Amino acid sequence: MKTLSCLKVGLAFLAFFLFNASVFADFNATAETKETAQKWLEGKALAGEHVGLDDEDPLKIAAFNREGNTAWMITATALVLFMTLPGLALFYGGLVQSKNVLSVLMHCFAIACLASIIWVAVGYSLALTPGGLGDDARGWIGGKSQFFLQNLTTDSLNGDFPESVWITFQMTFAIITPGLIVGAFVERIKFTAVLLFSALWLIVVYCPVCYWVWGGGWLSGKAIDFAGGIVVHATAGASALTLAWMLGRRQGYPKSLKPPHSPGMVMTGAAMLWVGWFGFNAGSAAAADGSAGMAMLVTHISAATASLVWMFIEWKKTGKPGLVGIVTGTIAGLATITPASGSVGPMGAIVIGASAGVICYFACGFIKEKLGVDDSLDVAAVHGVGGILGTLMVAFLGAKGTLGGLGLNVKETLEDGTEIAYTSGEQFVIQAQGCLAAIALSVVATYLIVKIISPITGGIRVSEEDETKGLDQAAHGENGYSLN
Repeated sequence: MKTLSCLKVGLAFLAFFLFNASVFADFNATAETKETAQKWLEGKALAGEHVGLDDEDPLKIAAFNREGNTAWMITATALVLFMTLPGLALFYGGLVQSKNVLSVLMHCFAIACLASIIWVAVGYSLALTPGGLGDDARGWIGGKSQFFLQNLTTDSLNGDFPESVWITFQMTFAIITPGLIVGAFVERIKFTAVLLFSALWLIVVYCPVCYWVWGGGWLSGKAIDFAGGIVVHATAGASALTLAWMLGRRQGYPKSLKPPHSPGMVMTGAAMLWVGWFGFNAGSAAAADGSAGMAMLVTHISAATASLVWMFIEWKKTGKPGLVGIVTGTIAGLATITPASGSVGPMGAIVIGASAGVICYFACGFIKEKLGVDDSLDVAAVHGVGGILGTLMVAFLGAKGTLGGLGLNVKETLEDGTEIAYTSGEQFVIQAQGCLAAIALSVVATYLIVKIISPITGGIRVSEEDETKGLDQAAHGENGYSLN
């Protein structure tokens, strides 16, 4: 009772303080402050007024927009890199046994370094520059004009911000995509195989698919893939499933596998991924504008919805809501909204998030139990299935007038300027074609890459002795945890 009385007194005091503070603030507000607030409510460009812009001075307005877009894209780039280092590394690291945690962190870090160099050398040019390597290849692969960024200067622009920022932003996508595949082969693959596979995969799979969708290839302007449902998640998921099947199951799978050694680390990594995903999706607007704002909002809504749905399903099936489960749902919601984040509204995001929570949850069991594939950290089920699901659903939820949909791609423009958009059925066919093409290339290329590098590495899998010992010691000569 005494505690309740104290609580009541405290709440009363807090209410009195807030009331008086608001009255005091209103009383002391100057005419200028009130005028500024009124302008804000009316939607006027206060930021422009503060820097002396004039509605009739387009050059100054353009300069101001350019600076704002540049600042946002630099921030988004840092957020996407934050997803891999340290987000993905910690998320995956916590899911494995303690004797393999360093190997997973090493895989993510080394891939980030390797992908960066490949992106500068050939990746950016093959993925995002026009021309192709011949007339017959213009729709399938980019040009060679920017090998080693030979034509990049400080004055080079991508739209209204520096091309150097765009190159770095897209580099972070090239880093995280092969990084996602790490979850399929943890605890049993040779480090040399990881490096060789990642390097070849980036060039043979990621760069062509990126060009198809974003670089001017055969899907450009047709398929809706705002931030990487086809380019990132479908390719990584299909390759992860193929590689896990070729690599074989871990020792003791599935009867004697140990649970994640650090659920707290898993949650920390997932939280970092969630924050970084705002750069991933909202940054794909390539501007600090309303499109970026909506992408950020729907990304958050989808993640929150999928998390809760996954948690409740697990709660119902096991009797307890698990931390690892709810954060896995988060990643499923983020992956699924990614291709649709520029086309759907908040209500559409709830539908996508709920669908991701249900379908990705049961996809995990299907792949491991029905197919018998040891996709160790559920890359195919969460990223692959999620990315494909979002890519297909946007054909319906992105349509104008459907739960706040913002519109599908333009099919044709008439002579009078009227734009005719694809119907949901037509858009769905295009989305499906993009997914199938990306999956086909990923599966075939992954199979061939493994066959090519296996003789070089003496097989891509570690010995039974090293697997039992743990890759931290066997491959890197270090321990994740030392008790002195």
